[in-house]
Amino acid sequence: MSAPRYVPQPAQQVARSYQSPPWKPDSWFPDRPGELDGRQPWGEGLGTPGPDPGYAMLLARQTLDQLHLQGGEDPEDAVAGATVVALKRSASFGRAPSSHDLRVAYTIWGFMDADPPAELVELRRGMFAECHSPHFYDRLRRIADSVPLEVLRQPTEAILEQVRRDWRSGIEVPAGD
Repeated sequence: MSAPRYVPQPAQQVARSYQSPPWKPDSWFPDRPGELDGRQPWGEGLGTPGPDPGYAMLLARQTLDQLHLQGGEDPEDAVAGATVVALKRSASFGRAPSSHDLRVAYTIWGFMDADPPAELVELRRGMFAECHSPHFYDRLRRIADSVPLEVLRQPTEAILEQVRRDWRSGIEVPAGD
């Protein structure tokens, strides 16, 4: 440990100096599991990754007290489902998620409405059931894919107004649901 010059030191003590770690001649290359070789994969069911997805979860949990859940609905499912829609919207703009993205997602799925249409509640019960579990990634994909990108790319207020008039205009129900 270094000390000021006025602190006496034994005469036999050798002063320490910097030594660099051993040199490694090989250059680094991506050989670990999970490393991407090249660009981000693109295709069906892969989505569009955007920056800071964890922040969307934080925002989603902060608005839990504003949600109107119906009987049998799990708040964790509402958070998970709305978060993937919010992430889809923010990633389409190439930015991190914001509270507006979550408000849009919750409104599209009727969680901000005190008295949502019974048909919408029935639809989201089936689609959102257990979607917060890591075992049901396919359910999250289906929720995100149900909201068209053309809807999400509109200004926030335009989406909210459109969905308030007709909730079906914000959701394209996949075949079989």
